[in-house]
Amino acid sequence: MLIECKITSKKNTEFIDITRTITKKIEKTNIKSGTCCIFIPHTTAAVTVNENADPAVKEDMLMELNKLIPFEDGYKHLEGNSAAHIKASIMGFNETLILDNGKLVLGTWQGIYFAEFDGPRERKIYVKLMEG
Repeated sequence: MLIECKITSKKNTEFIDITRTITKKIEKTNIKSGTCCIFIPHTTAAVTVNENADPAVKEDMLMELNKLIPFEDGYKHLEGNSAAHIKASIMGFNETLILDNGKLVLGTWQGIYFAEFDGPRERKIYVKLMEG
C-alpha cells in the first residue's frame, strides 16, 4: 500500500517532526505487521530518525550541517541551492522502519523528521507499507 502525505515547510532550512502524520496514516490501514518505507521524492529534502524529546537536537543538527555545508561556497550549480542538494544527499531520501501490532517500532526518544533544505515549499512524502 502506498500512502502520499503533503507537508508545507515554513523556513529555508528546518527539521519537521512528521511522526504523528505518518502514524495517523498507518492507523487508517488494516496492516498490523510489516515494513514501513518512508520516501522523499525531492532532491533538496531528506528524512531521518532522531531524538524528538529535546528540540535543541534538531537545532544542533541544522547548526552543524550549516557549518559543514554553507549556503554560499562557490558552487557551480546556478540555481543557488547547491547546499540544499548536498545536505539532502548526505541525510538521505528514505528510512525503513518496522511495523508491529499496527504501530511503528521506534525507540523511546525517536521521532521521524522531514528535513527541509530549500524551503519554504509544499512537499510530498510517500509511505510504502509492506505487510509480512
